[in-house]
Amino acid sequence: MTQPRHIPTKIRHALRLRLITVAQVIPLSSSMQRIVFTGEDLKDFTTAGPDDHVKLFFPQPGETYPILPDFRPEAGREALRDTRIIARDYTPRRFDPEDGTLIIDFVLHEEGPATRWAAAAKPGQQLGMGGPKASHIAPDSCTHHLLIGDDTALPAIARALEELPPGKRAVVLLDTRETERSYPLVSHAWTEIHRCQPDTITTLQDLLRLVVLPPVRDLHVWIAAEIDTVRALRDYLIHEEAVPRSQIRAAGYWRRGREAGGGRVEE
Repeated sequence: MTQPRHIPTKIRHALRLRLITVAQVIPLSSSMQRIVFTGEDLKDFTTAGPDDHVKLFFPQPGETYPILPDFRPEAGREALRDTRIIARDYTPRRFDPEDGTLIIDFVLHEEGPATRWAAAAKPGQQLGMGGPKASHIAPDSCTHHLLIGDDTALPAIARALEELPPGKRAVVLLDTRETERSYPLVSHAWTEIHRCQPDTITTLQDLLRLVVLPPVRDLHVWIAAEIDTVRALRDYLIHEEAVPRSQIRAAGYWRRGREAGGGRVEE
């Protein structure tokens, strides 16, 4: 029988630089900070995909206003390479177009300018924001979803689960310090959640080998974590579980030993 073609939808967005303002800071745990942003520039903001990325521009240490890139075509590429610019990618956890509020959840790593800013953020402070450039929507023809990630992937996974309709099924594999209490995952779909355990199952690779996977024929896979981990997970699914590359969306959200070292995991 011929394998069905599951084709994702890609929606492109006009690139615009925005200024957003902290309205509320909500500590979720010792390692996760939720920040609610507002601002006039959010009036025409749109985010269509659960793993959309916006680029946030942070102030230099000791400063209050972010250094923003010059997006004008005449500025040239050098303007975007200004070494004073501090930029990191984040997932819009939730956007409410009615009241113009944008929620972004920050993982508080041990170090880094984004972590330092988020840990000390206060209402009234401002960041620059660009994007998302595009949204990727999983094929509606896929009835089963396999979502794999670490702490950095939790906002996208939580949003994906919330947006799945009844009748869909999702298996979630997590390597996270968060608990169901500190970062609840809810969905209208049937969900099965597995977590790494400190004393027994310590890696996502080990967890993946133990879990019974959904049927490959109707499966969409989404993976985000440390980039080398993501490559290993993707390769295992392709070579050991015969999941077609076209049904896997994989991204390294960070790289061990480097700041801002993530990227898409290509073929």
